[in-house]
Amino acid sequence: MGSYVTQLALAGGASPICVVSSAEKAWICRTMGAEAIIDRAAEDFRFWSADQPDVREYRRFGGRIRELTGGEDVDIVVEHPGRDTFGVSVFVARKGGMIVTCASTSGYVHQYDNRYLWMNLKRIVGSHFANYREAWEANRLITKGVIHPTVSRIYPLTDTATGVHDVHNNVHHGKVAVLCLAPRDGLGVRDPEMRQRHLPAINRFGGSSPVNYC
Repeated sequence: MGSYVTQLALAGGASPICVVSSAEKAWICRTMGAEAIIDRAAEDFRFWSADQPDVREYRRFGGRIRELTGGEDVDIVVEHPGRDTFGVSVFVARKGGMIVTCASTSGYVHQYDNRYLWMNLKRIVGSHFANYREAWEANRLITKGVIHPTVSRIYPLTDTATGVHDVHNNVHHGKVAVLCLAPRDGLGVRDPEMRQRHLPAINRFGGSSPVNYC
């Protein structure tokens, strides 16, 4: 999800700030063209203390963002982890800004200080991808080579459990795929010449199998 958001932001002329959990993921963001990156593991950000949100860490994180933006807060926060980060996401969005929530991988029950929302006229928006037109436009960007698929590894059907385990332990980059009715990947490629031109970006996320335009 983060990789798609990063590419869409760059394609639209925005300046994304990528928050990652490892040096390897930071490098991947840089290869996509992102310049502002926060490695939360390396900088030891801990947004909870003794089962309570730690506002001091919120402020430290917000200060780190301003260092990267020249003193500006962010207009939009795309919030995926859920419980662990929702409070800080509300905190760091600028006045009148938006928090887009699209998943809750660390927990569905979110806790945040509502004063940072209502007193600063911020908005929380739920998103479950797109309507028909938006989905069509997203696919069009992929077929034009503006946005690239973010699958890092393709598993045979017999290794589905391994794929689930890798996702659960956050050892993947981007998405993973499982071959269900196809004997191998790449059978849906319609423009091999275009795929060849974009091969470095398509294979940016590594893995045992290259990702193909379908």
